[in-house]
Amino acid sequence: MSAILNPTPQPVPPPSKPVPVVAEPPSPSRRPWWLLVLAIIGGVAAWQYSARQQAADKAATTVTFRTAKVTQGPLEIRMRIVGQTSARDFANIIVPRMMGPEGNRPLMLEKLAKPGSLVGKDQFVVQIDAQSLIDHVDDVHSTVMQAESDVKKRQAELAIEMSNLQQTQRIAQATFDKAKLDRSTTPVRTPVDQELLQLTVDEAEANSAEIRTDLRNKAESQQSDLEILNFTLLRHTRHRDRHKKDVTRFTINAPMPGLVVMQTVFQGSEFRQIQEGDQVYSGQSVLKIVSPNSMQVEATVSQADSDRFRVGQVARITLDAFPGLELKGRVYAMGAIAVAGMRSSSNYLRSVPVRLMIEGTDPRLIPDLSAAADVLLERKDNQILVPRSALVEEGGKLFAYVKSAGNKFEKRPVAVSVQSYTEASILSGLKPGEEVALNYRPILAAR
Repeated sequence: MSAILNPTPQPVPPPSKPVPVVAEPPSPSRRPWWLLVLAIIGGVAAWQYSARQQAADKAATTVTFRTAKVTQGPLEIRMRIVGQTSARDFANIIVPRMMGPEGNRPLMLEKLAKPGSLVGKDQFVVQIDAQSLIDHVDDVHSTVMQAESDVKKRQAELAIEMSNLQQTQRIAQATFDKAKLDRSTTPVRTPVDQELLQLTVDEAEANSAEIRTDLRNKAESQQSDLEILNFTLLRHTRHRDRHKKDVTRFTINAPMPGLVVMQTVFQGSEFRQIQEGDQVYSGQSVLKIVSPNSMQVEATVSQADSDRFRVGQVARITLDAFPGLELKGRVYAMGAIAVAGMRSSSNYLRSVPVRLMIEGTDPRLIPDLSAAADVLLERKDNQILVPRSALVEEGGKLFAYVKSAGNKFEKRPVAVSVQSYTEASILSGLKPGEEVALNYRPILAAR
């Protein structure tokens, strides 16, 4: 019973050990090629990295500076001013002001001289369409003829009226004379007849006096009517004659020889030159006749620098439109009062107008070209000169770095006399022929 309830335990077999799996070795035919490719790639990357590092180190340690030679010669102090070209001698051609009462109506340009052409004196330059004005002159002439006819007709009518009034006055005078003659018979007449005769004389005398007064008044009235008609005739005649003169002025010839320069007008959204077919108004400028031998540059200089300019100073003039062209000029006029610029937002910024006369001529030199003038303010001969970029200020003193043996630079103190905008005159410290560094930076050179 107990054996059945408590059975004897059976022995447990030990766990089995796992069998190791042996990996299949790679194929001996592919292993050397992969190793060779990896080695080559690694070697190339290492070589490139080393080359770049060496180049960076060399660039960091090698510093080069531009240099310049110390020279000896004249020092010119110049100041540049800008402006535009114009002509000193010119004639402005404008649309004639019409003398007739319709002077503000638009006119049309029928024919113009070619822009940029040279014209002689009294040569045609502008023709304004005058056909409408000629038609108007014909209309006014018809009015004049009608006014003349009205004057003659009225003169005839007034002559008839005056003749009738004079005849009436003669009849009244005759009646008055007859009444006086009848009154002479009063000695043989009764008192009643005498009184009647006297009344007749008085009536005839009053009637004659009244008619004489009416005659004088009528003569004055007729004279006034004739004067009014004559004034009307004169007004129409002058109107016609003014337009006739306007027609003769619509053909304009050049008052002087020179170059034709067209004026510009703003049309739409841009500026353009006046051309044939445009509508113009009396007094409007159409073109200019300029003398190419009298060109100038109109410029301005700051009020702070105006005291350095003098009449007679020479200048080099260049044009933005022609970079290779250089002309000689001379200051010949300066403004007496400084004025504020049109675009200046402050009245404290003022400038003085300066005009420079251009010496000589060139076919490319025309008005309204932007120009620059380098005005010679001061000149010193036989000076030791270096570029201003060769000077270094340290501690309130000036130094120059002079190139020595081994591409090294020696720091040397210098004394400066006068400086222009590009060069400096050396009193001591440098000699002609020495080579100095430009824009030298000691910190960078020490790396």
